[in-house]
Amino acid sequence: MATEQSQVLELFEKPFRGPSGGSISFPTGMATEQSQVLELFEKPFRGPSGGSISFPTGEGIGTRIGTGARPPPELGYATSLQRGRVFSVFIRAHRRAARSLCEYFMRARNIGELTSLANACRNLVNEQLFIYCLSFVIIRKPELRRVRIPTVVETFPSKFASQEMLQQAGNEINRNPARTEPIVINQEFSGTLIKPEHRLSYWREDYGINSHHWHWHLVFPVEMDIRRDRKGEIFYYMHQQMLARYDMERLSHSLNRVLPLTGFREPIVDGYFSKLTVNNSGRAWGTRQDNTTLKDIRRDDFGLGFISISDLELYYSRLLDAVHQGFIQDRQGNRIPLTDDPPNRGKRGIDILGDAFEADAELSVNYPFYGDLHNFAHVLISFSHDPDFAHREEVGAIGDPATSMRDPTFYRLHKFVDEFFQEYKLQQRPYNNEELGLPGVRVVRIGVLQDGVPNNLRTGWNQREFEAGRGLDFGGSAPIRLRFTHLDHRPFDYHLQIMNTLPAEKDVTVRIFLAPTLDERGNRMSFMDQRLLWTEMDKFVTKLTPGENKLVRSSRDSSITAPPEITFRELEAGREITSGTQAGVEFGQCGCGWPRHMLLPRGMPQGMDFQLFVMLTDHAVDKVEQVIRGRPCTNAVSYCGILDSKFPDARPMGFPFDRRNPAMINGNVIQTAGELAAQFDNMVMEDIKITFVGNQLQRA
Repeated sequence: MATEQSQVLELFEKPFRGPSGGSISFPTGMATEQSQVLELFEKPFRGPSGGSISFPTGEGIGTRIGTGARPPPELGYATSLQRGRVFSVFIRAHRRAARSLCEYFMRARNIGELTSLANACRNLVNEQLFIYCLSFVIIRKPELRRVRIPTVVETFPSKFASQEMLQQAGNEINRNPARTEPIVINQEFSGTLIKPEHRLSYWREDYGINSHHWHWHLVFPVEMDIRRDRKGEIFYYMHQQMLARYDMERLSHSLNRVLPLTGFREPIVDGYFSKLTVNNSGRAWGTRQDNTTLKDIRRDDFGLGFISISDLELYYSRLLDAVHQGFIQDRQGNRIPLTDDPPNRGKRGIDILGDAFEADAELSVNYPFYGDLHNFAHVLISFSHDPDFAHREEVGAIGDPATSMRDPTFYRLHKFVDEFFQEYKLQQRPYNNEELGLPGVRVVRIGVLQDGVPNNLRTGWNQREFEAGRGLDFGGSAPIRLRFTHLDHRPFDYHLQIMNTLPAEKDVTVRIFLAPTLDERGNRMSFMDQRLLWTEMDKFVTKLTPGENKLVRSSRDSSITAPPEITFRELEAGREITSGTQAGVEFGQCGCGWPRHMLLPRGMPQGMDFQLFVMLTDHAVDKVEQVIRGRPCTNAVSYCGILDSKFPDARPMGFPFDRRNPAMINGNVIQTAGELAAQFDNMVMEDIKITFVGNQLQRA
């Protein structure tokens, strides 16, 4: 018997291939569950060739329609989005279509029923919408959670490699089926290194980072009737951490930290030409020239209607007023206080603001008044090259979560977003001694060890291959492989020596952060300057016995990273996700997480100075009472939370660096993170180096 996993794989291969004639037949038990799923997702851009479609009977569905007939009402708005176009969660009309299709798929009680429903509508709905909704349902339905979703890199390879490269490889394979050479995606994929910004192209265009962003928006959807715990706060925190990592990478290249957009009236300095196509028909993503001026959007081909820059400015002004006034108004005019110290562990102000800024109309306290600032900003930039559809151009790459992180302006936009949230965070009081300290626990020493070398981590280039033929039809059976060169590092361990002077065991949360030591000018940074560069590396709970405790923690168990992308071929072979600790398995939310190979910043060939900060806090204060439903994979709980459960840390995300530093502790002035750590036994800092060795990195 095939597993549920094999059934799901079929859903993710060939999503756009239509029937070859006649009507669709549904599972009879003769075909394996695996093949049922794979058939839906293989060679996605092969369209239907005629015939009719049978909708499965039962649950109110029993309609038989021709391929040119009107879709059944059960699909709702799902057919409103044209096939062959981009599907974007940033566009409200697209979210409405997604909700209809997800509700249709959610009727399935098992893989067989889901396969039937998917077969019935796959040639009636937009291809990317189809994959999104299948993924959404598989992640969320308890009956399907023992299976994995294959990597989006293989499902939609055209989002990761240029059509020119794909077509050339396809032609060569057709001429020589025995060819085994992969398509090499080089570091000058979208532009030469003449422009300083292009030095970071390898980072922005990394397959893992973009896959993470696609998956994150899948597990934290907007207007899909999903109530994720602390969703607004995690929207703020994940993107803030993403910016911190980008800034560390920029400093590794002696570039200034990213500058925010100053508003929506100034020209966008950096253009972007993704070199990607929406599908293998050759329809290109929209491009943006340097110094493009944003304009009001006036186009209805995407269900957009009119989007005014003035409206965005008004929404921003109202939200900023709420921050400075200390309250936000709901639709009834009630004032809701904004504070990160709510009574009885109520909803924090950062969470309320995140819901209003992103924005989710179902979660925002007053959607008509505070608007849809984040999503509209993405749309405004993504159509800046053709705001009125005069040139019939497609949306730009920043309009799709799977490609938006490739665009340099994504980071300038989110720096603008983060500065709003920091305006709120700096209104909060500094943490006091009781919140920062942990009596009876002392961190004696910390360090990192990689290949037997202490406190000197090495990064360099590595390669990973994926199969493009899983998602594209090249007219042959030979595999088309993509070879990506990406930043990577050897695994390393954290070593901690801790004294527990208490008479009994103590459960503690270990919080590990990393930040560069020097700024762009080579100066040591103050607490406030360094505060937004501290990136969370790991967070875990451990039990300290009385006396000395020596802890060793592998970088592979990080609370922010996910296991490597899982391919169709690996799933077909029955690969199980076994890496990570048992705690990680319990927190599993498959697929969401920062790529493990991008855990460390690049560093410099001569070595770059970083600081490691470790803080222990009382787990009795940190813990959140809840039931964890186990899943068969690890995940990035710090970035992705726990599906259907509460976020497993009661502290504000980013603690203790989410607020300004105390001006004085125990009579000592605090101006740096090192001075803060020196005042508490449960904190310690250590200087380390990260050295970039290029192609000399030893493969793990």
